[in-house]
Amino acid sequence: MLGVCYYPEHWPEAWWEEDARRMAALGLTYVRIAEFAWSRIEPDPGRFEWDWLDRAIETLGKAGLKVVMCTPTATPPKWLIDLYPEILPVDPETGRTRGFGSRRHTDFSSPVWHREAMRISTAVAERYGENPYVAGWQTDNELCCHDTAISASPAAHAGFRTWCREQYGDIAALNAAWGNVFWSMEYRSFDEIEMPVGAVTETSPAHRMAWRRYSSDMVVRFHADMIAIIRAHAPGRWVTHNFIPMPETGVDNHALAADLDFAAYDNYPLGRADLALAKSTADEFAPLMRTGHPDFQGILFDQTRGLTGRPFWVMEQQPGPVNWANHNPRPAPGMVRLWSWEAFAHGAAVVSFFRWRQAPYAQEQMHAGLLRPDCTHAEAWPEVEQLHAELSAIDLPAPTKAPVAIIVDHESDWLGQIEQQGRGYNYQKILTAWYGTTRRLGLDVDFVAPGADLAGYAMVLVPALALPTVEAAARLQAADGLVLIGPRSGAKTHDVTIPEGLAPGRLRPLMPIRVLAVETLRPDCPGSIAIGNASYASGLWRETIEPGECTVLGRYEDGAPAVVRHGKVHYLATLVEDAALDAIVAAMATEAGVETTPLNGMLRIRRRGNLTFAINYGAEPAEAPAPEGAEFLLGTRTVAPRDLSIWRAA
Repeated sequence: MLGVCYYPEHWPEAWWEEDARRMAALGLTYVRIAEFAWSRIEPDPGRFEWDWLDRAIETLGKAGLKVVMCTPTATPPKWLIDLYPEILPVDPETGRTRGFGSRRHTDFSSPVWHREAMRISTAVAERYGENPYVAGWQTDNELCCHDTAISASPAAHAGFRTWCREQYGDIAALNAAWGNVFWSMEYRSFDEIEMPVGAVTETSPAHRMAWRRYSSDMVVRFHADMIAIIRAHAPGRWVTHNFIPMPETGVDNHALAADLDFAAYDNYPLGRADLALAKSTADEFAPLMRTGHPDFQGILFDQTRGLTGRPFWVMEQQPGPVNWANHNPRPAPGMVRLWSWEAFAHGAAVVSFFRWRQAPYAQEQMHAGLLRPDCTHAEAWPEVEQLHAELSAIDLPAPTKAPVAIIVDHESDWLGQIEQQGRGYNYQKILTAWYGTTRRLGLDVDFVAPGADLAGYAMVLVPALALPTVEAAARLQAADGLVLIGPRSGAKTHDVTIPEGLAPGRLRPLMPIRVLAVETLRPDCPGSIAIGNASYASGLWRETIEPGECTVLGRYEDGAPAVVRHGKVHYLATLVEDAALDAIVAAMATEAGVETTPLNGMLRIRRRGNLTFAINYGAEPAEAPAPEGAEFLLGTRTVAPRDLSIWRAA
């Protein structure tokens, strides 16, 4: 189904009924509202004005639309800041208090902010929890966007000290765990603990990791309490949250999603590509400028689905130029439809467009909608009409379990930021590279958290699992399929120290090697590894390993082991070029009995139930890898540029 984001408070009430009629006629089902409406709901402290919102919900509902109601905590009003200035966050880089005038100007560590956020959430949930037109709920909006997970406020400082006391119990235990004897950093009591910011040079990695964990816990607590309030007042309604790209939250996304019915994602392919590929050459970027990268959407769709293991929503789908990237081109014709179909291919249940009508004022007036400010159709309108007609004609089966799992680990990401070691080391780029291999081989994947049940997967890929828990190590050892573990896995203990007996620490029972040394090379000065008769570039991160009883499958240029195997588990001791990963994973897939479909250029495939989707991001036609006798439900064997084909095997 399809939906849209709507802001009745932005438009004359005389427009609402016609807007609702046009939404229904376009084929939209869901309408998200009120995530930024706090100042209109409660214009003065304790004085609520519900009548306008009551009428807006009724107008939408009577048109046959289903309302997604939101808690309005992403944008607290000015009077709240004036009453309680202590709820403002403090930038950890500059020490400056962030002010009013935008959004997300709150501190998750502030008890006052927590109280007020839960108060307004309770008021909204009590009012609309059992409203017949409200189908479900969205919590807040894009939690932690704009780097707001971490605050260096007095409240955060006090909260962190309390958290440390709860975690370690005794200050001597904390000093020992963090290695505070180094540089004379020992604390005499928990009341002496500083925040790891503003020091002359780098602060302790254990200290910084603890602070990241504390900050994540504060966001998770905030979210869980809000969900509990909604559930208490809205029985039988589902609850979701619209995530930004997983790496950007700065928190444990699986913990953040634990209490949701399903997760949602806000999909902006052109804005994300412009930011992520800012350092690419013009020749590299130009083919992607109006389409986005063919893997950037897929990896985030799959990660969002993996947060709960259930079909997800796209709560905000880019319909035209945005306003927040470095450059904001318009989508190529057909791309809004194609991005939407791609989401459904990866397991989406609903795609909702942001927004209904482009705003003529304020920060997002350059952000396109389905309508222009004068109410005429914007460029995406006919694509949504076409999409609705196509969806009405195709019965999408339930998503099925993929044959390949990729373990995504937020703490490995944090460690890469805290202790980068080599300037080019970037966990997210590593994760994207491994995912890119599966895409080029035509493999479907599920993203799972460390410690998830791996039963039934033919292959498990672990780009990095730097600080494995006992449970995560046990799950890997119990995995049914072949396992590929990447470098820096098992590199640290919980408190960011080198494990006893060296890395891979807790992973040694399934990979009996020792990591003797690590070097990080400049990208323009790589070494090489040989696998079979082929040689590949090896750089950025290279481990010297003692292979023990493992079989050596690949060697560095000096003959030292670089790829080893023990039973079903493979270990790759270095970061490598894409072709090397492709060769390793393809060989494992053959052994595991998983069929690969090597793809070239800008064509990608994804399966959903018994349907296969071929998605062509390229400017030239591409041949769909459909078997003979396949029944095409959409498109043909020749996939048109920036188009897709869907088939069912005979």
